Amino acid sequence: MEQRHLGRTGLRVSRIGLGTLTWGRDTDEHDAADQLKAFWEAGGTLVDTADVYGGGEAEYLLGQLVDRLLPRRELVIATKAGSVPDPYRRFNGSRGHLLSALDASLERLGTDHVDLWQLHAFDTGTPLEETLQALDIAVSSGRARYAGVSNFSGWQLAKAATWQLASPGVRTRLASTQMEYSLLQRGVEREVLPAAVDLEVGLLPSSPLGRGVLTGKYRHSTPADSRGASELLAPFVEPYLDEPASRIVDAVVTAAEGLATTPLEVALAWVRDRPGVVAPIVGARNARQLTAALSVESLRLPDEICQALDDVSAPVHRYPDQDWSTL
Repeated sequence: MEQRHLGRTGLRVSRIGLGTLTWGRDTDEHDAADQLKAFWEAGGTLVDTADVYGGGEAEYLLGQLVDRLLPRRELVIATKAGSVPDPYRRFNGSRGHLLSALDASLERLGTDHVDLWQLHAFDTGTPLEETLQALDIAVSSGRARYAGVSNFSGWQLAKAATWQLASPGVRTRLASTQMEYSLLQRGVEREVLPAAVDLEVGLLPSSPLGRGVLTGKYRHSTPADSRGASELLAPFVEPYLDEPASRIVDAVVTAAEGLATTPLEVALAWVRDRPGVVAPIVGARNARQLTAALSVESLRLPDEICQALDDVSAPVHRYPDQDWSTL
């Protein structure tokens, strides 16, 4: 699998990442092992997790499998911290919480460092400089090799990145930002993606298949074994089952038929090759689903197909994104 630099760093990662959101919850140890083995054998290196996935079970399971199945040095392990199970405070970006969370993640993962440590979200209740100092401490202490963010808006990303560049003594700069991005969710193109490109921060798209909708499996009904049929995850899928989304999915299916490939591959190739994108993070229930996604490696969409998909999925961005003088 092709490897790409993560932002303005020397770290190279596979251009498809493996997500572990369901590990330890909907994905058991056997299926997780099959996924990790298939991913590694396909040349995949970037594995993304978080301290809250499965209540910590995803990290623990990943650590157990790495120790058993493949050399730790051959994976780029990325995890996140900052989300907390508190009804009054969803995110905690304080230095104390973040560094304690990192130590707990390292213990569950069974390693002395993570390759990429990400802030799970922006915490409005903590001074940003305190949060970013935690990243610097993590990297300077060797517990993390690189640092990134997740779910930061455009101004939050720009503020964080420029604070790091302007602050004396701060040695850590943001390598990446992880955001939802797909043909069904192009909101990052408004401010986040331009900021990331300008600041040389690599974008790691999550939910690149539109929460599974872009595979086409919801076109006529909701499969009984799908996320959309799950009581827990149905609200996650439902926003992408409206009429505008249906038109986009139909276009993806038409493109796939013309290219003799699958809607999954078309949707994934589109986001993988967008400017500023480093590696979409793909989650799967089993190795068969993951293998289907990994088969996208040999596909490059023709320019006319990309343009058609761009047109049918184009978000409405007016002032101030367009030149105000022409409005």
